[in-house]
Amino acid sequence: MPYYDEFKKKKMTRADHLRSTGKWEEEGTRYRRASAQQEKQRRENAKDAAFSPRPGKPMGKPRPSAKPEKPAFAPENKKPRPEARREAPPPPPREEAFLPPENLLSGRNPIREAIKNGRDIEKLMVARGDLSGTAREIIAMARDRHIPIQTVDRSRLDEITRNHQGMLAFASAYRYYDVEDMLADAREKGEAPFLVVLDGVTDPQNLGAVIRTASCVGAHGVIVPERRAVGLTPSAVKASAGAIETVKVARVTNLTRTLEMLKKEGIWLYAADMEGQDYRQVNFDGPMALIVGAEGEGISRLVLECCDYRVKLPMRGGVGSLNASVAAGILMYAALNGRE
Repeated sequence: MPYYDEFKKKKMTRADHLRSTGKWEEEGTRYRRASAQQEKQRRENAKDAAFSPRPGKPMGKPRPSAKPEKPAFAPENKKPRPEARREAPPPPPREEAFLPPENLLSGRNPIREAIKNGRDIEKLMVARGDLSGTAREIIAMARDRHIPIQTVDRSRLDEITRNHQGMLAFASAYRYYDVEDMLADAREKGEAPFLVVLDGVTDPQNLGAVIRTASCVGAHGVIVPERRAVGLTPSAVKASAGAIETVKVARVTNLTRTLEMLKKEGIWLYAADMEGQDYRQVNFDGPMALIVGAEGEGISRLVLECCDYRVKLPMRGGVGSLNASVAAGILMYAALNGRE
């Protein structure tokens, strides 16, 4: 069978191939392989000639290949699979998101009926804007009962509860008594009146702690002002740990006028003040009322001028004042020691 020999550039037969090589390969295999090698060498020579530097001009960097070689697979080079995202908890139902406090009164009719029936109200919140006849009537009733009224934006009421009709009221968690009820209680027990007065204390935890200590020392009542002070909120009642059941709490409109009335009843007023006398040198005896102010601010000027005595707690460390409930507790037990 004749075929073309690439090396000799002529046709040859099988016999010629056996005589020259001594063996027979598949037809055309050797010569096709040789032809491919020649073509590869030709392309490399042409490439070198194309990128050869010109005379007087340096050769630039060769162009990188379009597809970089992939690195060999290794288990340590494998990227960790990202963890599955945790699903966020579903939002609470709309009803649970607007759970009102237990002492909250929303709507004009419930607030009007509560005020009309004499229920103790801590404060009344009214939305800014034009008020209708019903709202004006409720505000007038609240002013007659000396209920604090606070004007706020409607969005503030929306944050507390829905369907407020532009008005919210916070009822007291426990009933208030009158100062006369405390004095009558002392007369029935045949004891000298022992009262505790708080001026400007706004923390419900402090009020609850004072009520609890007052119950332990046998005080006949605790008096708080109506404005700029905390009342019998659920937090204060809870902090009293049940002592609210044994101690009467009165809320007065004018604290200075109440103290003047107590002085006419023969009750001595002792004010906790840093400029006073050491409490260990004071004789707490007879009918008395102990006045304690807020931490840092202390007792107001008008109240301080009404007091008969000023007592202080000595400070030896770097802190300049005590917590209101702690200072009241120390002075209450000092008064109990003097009364016994």
